[in-house]
Amino acid sequence: MSLLNQLFNRGVFGAKCKTSLNFAIARMKLQQNKRDMHLKHMKKEIAQFLQAGQEPIARIRVEHVIREMNLWAAYEILELFCEFVLARVPILESQKECPRELREAIASIIFAAPRCSEVPDLLQLKNLFGTKYGKEFIMVSSELRPDSGVNRTIIEKLSPASPSGETRLKVLKEIAKEYSLNWDSSATEAEFMKSHEDLLGGAKQIHRQDSVSESRPSQQSHAQSLVSREAEVLPAEATLRLQKLQAQNPVSKNMSSSPKLHVASQAPPDTRRDHSDVMERARAAIASADHATAAARAAAQLVNASYGAAPAVAAEGKPSNLM
Repeated sequence: MSLLNQLFNRGVFGAKCKTSLNFAIARMKLQQNKRDMHLKHMKKEIAQFLQAGQEPIARIRVEHVIREMNLWAAYEILELFCEFVLARVPILESQKECPRELREAIASIIFAAPRCSEVPDLLQLKNLFGTKYGKEFIMVSSELRPDSGVNRTIIEKLSPASPSGETRLKVLKEIAKEYSLNWDSSATEAEFMKSHEDLLGGAKQIHRQDSVSESRPSQQSHAQSLVSREAEVLPAEATLRLQKLQAQNPVSKNMSSSPKLHVASQAPPDTRRDHSDVMERARAAIASADHATAAARAAAQLVNASYGAAPAVAAEGKPSNLM
């Protein structure tokens, strides 16, 4: 690029930059004046709501007041930055890189340009700085990367986040004091101190009920499986014990139907005692099986009473008495 083109480009950048800066300063002053009138009207309405006892409406309207106040303060700071850069446009033309003393002002203008749609001249300044310093310089300031240099107050004032309860309460008190209202702020303070779960109407309770309802079927099925196992295993054990005793003493097994019953009656006393012992053991085994089945049924009824569902498992039958 020839020296003539460089001089011509410098002159074009300087002229465009000065024009955009002057227009931006004038527009921001105009917007501040409009917001002054709008803020007075909004504060008067909020004072009327507080006086009429309509605090919920006042709590909502005060957020709009805070946003307007933040934007007004941001315009004031940006106006000072634009005037600062306007006085040093010749330095920007003479240097290829952004001067360190102008970094905060230029970075703040780039960051605020898409967030202040009422001042389109800031977008023109952003494009001019992007042409001169490159896209990477614009991205660092727009995305708030480390060492971006954007003014912290500008970031806070142009943040889209909802104002905190303390800030809203403070502004409401200032409005009540400005209009000499005898306003009791205790109800509003209690409302602003509520947590997010309280405002949702007890989300924790709903979550707990869901968790309990989910855990009940699993506990119920587990208890029913235990009851069914006990109902099946205990009579089976008693039956096995009885079969073993009958296998050891085959005389007792066929005692009621065998034609040799008179031989058993003529057996020695020791043999009769053994037969009676076997029968007593069999009766004891059957009685223990009956008790186990009754305990299993009682446990099943307890599960029904605890979880509100009738278990489908029950003991199917009892072993018959061999008498």
